[in-house]
Amino acid sequence: MTDSGSSDSRSPLDAEAPGQPSEPRPAPSPDGPDRFEGVWDVVVVGAGPAGASAAQAAAAQGRRVLLLDKAEHPRYKTCGGGIIGPSRDSLPPGFRLPLQDRVHAVTFAYRGRFTRTRRSKRMLFGLVNRDEFDLRLVQAAKQAGAVLVTGVTVTGVEQRGGEHRTAVVTAADGRTFEARAVVGADGSASRIGRHVGVSFDQIDLGLEAEIPVPAEVVADWAGRIHLDWGPLPGSYGWVFPKTESNSLTVGVISARGDGERTKQYLADYIRRLGLAGFPPSVESGHLTRCRAEDSPLSRGRVLVAGDAAGLLEPWTREGISYALRSGRLAGEWAVKVAEAGSAADVRREALNYAFAIKAGLGVEMRAGKLMLAAFERRPYLFHAAVCLVAPAWRAFARTTQGHTTFAQVLRQYRAARKLTSLASR
Repeated sequence: MTDSGSSDSRSPLDAEAPGQPSEPRPAPSPDGPDRFEGVWDVVVVGAGPAGASAAQAAAAQGRRVLLLDKAEHPRYKTCGGGIIGPSRDSLPPGFRLPLQDRVHAVTFAYRGRFTRTRRSKRMLFGLVNRDEFDLRLVQAAKQAGAVLVTGVTVTGVEQRGGEHRTAVVTAADGRTFEARAVVGADGSASRIGRHVGVSFDQIDLGLEAEIPVPAEVVADWAGRIHLDWGPLPGSYGWVFPKTESNSLTVGVISARGDGERTKQYLADYIRRLGLAGFPPSVESGHLTRCRAEDSPLSRGRVLVAGDAAGLLEPWTREGISYALRSGRLAGEWAVKVAEAGSAADVRREALNYAFAIKAGLGVEMRAGKLMLAAFERRPYLFHAAVCLVAPAWRAFARTTQGHTTFAQVLRQYRAARKLTSLASR
């Protein structure tokens, strides 16, 4: 994630009246001697979907953008890899999805029983391998002009006031990177999020196995996923077929605090599916963290996005669309923060970023938390609704396709509100 500026460390804003934006400047040669020196317009920490989206959005405006990541791409990421409608609609212009499969059907189960398969003539969503998907997002950011530096473990950020009006990102190897705006997109255990003061009110444990299977087995799953409403409160399991790779991604998620039972749920789930005889190529786990509603999204010249901000759908724990959408917004507003000529201007732009997030993703998260609370108490009602009630299935399908959201469903459909209210009792 690397792009450097001129060796003159002064901000061009120093010579301008406060609030006057600077003109976009061309990036120096990536092979030049000043490659990492000077003050960047925007430094983005983390090159996942949120970070790559932020870098692409900022670089597309002609700004000098540095993208930092501790890992080399491509790299494995614990994630089902489901690309729903809002994710598709938030991709950079011209982006081609590396689809492994196109999903037109869902088999629902309640604790391994009472299965029902529902089908849609239109594609519900696509499936990708995260290593390929994330790599293409990083390439899109680089094509827009962002500079990538990998092998950088960020340890913190320090903000400089006065005439400097910058933030300095520090790395474990002693390197520092100075910018007029910083976007933290370094995952759910974010160092930048800690600096901002992000807090969480929901933490879940996700476990996953990548299982290579013979071609005839994966063919049985082509175009179809499996969702199992699990035995632990708020838990569920999934099978996402990666047809092009002859593998199945099998995972479960549940509230943190009962890791052994979550592990047992995954083992039982794999066994019930008849997949226990196929050794996994990868077994992994991670924590997902949902932000508290009053949690900050910025501090000074530092913004957070994606998992670093605790932005994900609380019920399904879907995070890719939240990462893409918040990352793009963070990149756009980071440019405005970088151009801000006074502390008051910085605060205003940071507040505008927070408002944009809360007005969109925040409303969706509030609805998701209501649905999760109801699902934790009465999962069988949700199972019965989506399997037996045509409008409930259509609402599910339209949500995955990006035509509506959980918030809109609760607002527009009285039956959905009644179901959620009944399940919460």
